[in-house]
Amino acid sequence: MAERTRAHVFVSGTVQGVYYRANTRDTAREKGVDGWVKNLDDGRVEAVFEGSKRRVESMIEWCHEGSPAAEVDAVEAEYEEPQGEDDFEIRY
Repeated sequence: MAERTRAHVFVSGTVQGVYYRANTRDTAREKGVDGWVKNLDDGRVEAVFEGSKRRVESMIEWCHEGSPAAEVDAVEAEYEEPQGEDDFEIRY
């Protein structure tokens, strides 16, 4: 099994109210990445991606585009120790 990694990601821009979370969930599931995504009170979206390094990096790249209606200004990602995320969910 490929070594797992974890990225903690913050996305800023027009990323709320544009189906960003739903698109993130669907894309992560398609790519076989575990974790979660949620809106923050300051207008950003926070996400955690866990999986192989290649798949996690592809999700971070995807975040720069996001959902079709999103306008992403910045994506910040910090790598952390994996915590055993299973499946991908939207958190509220």
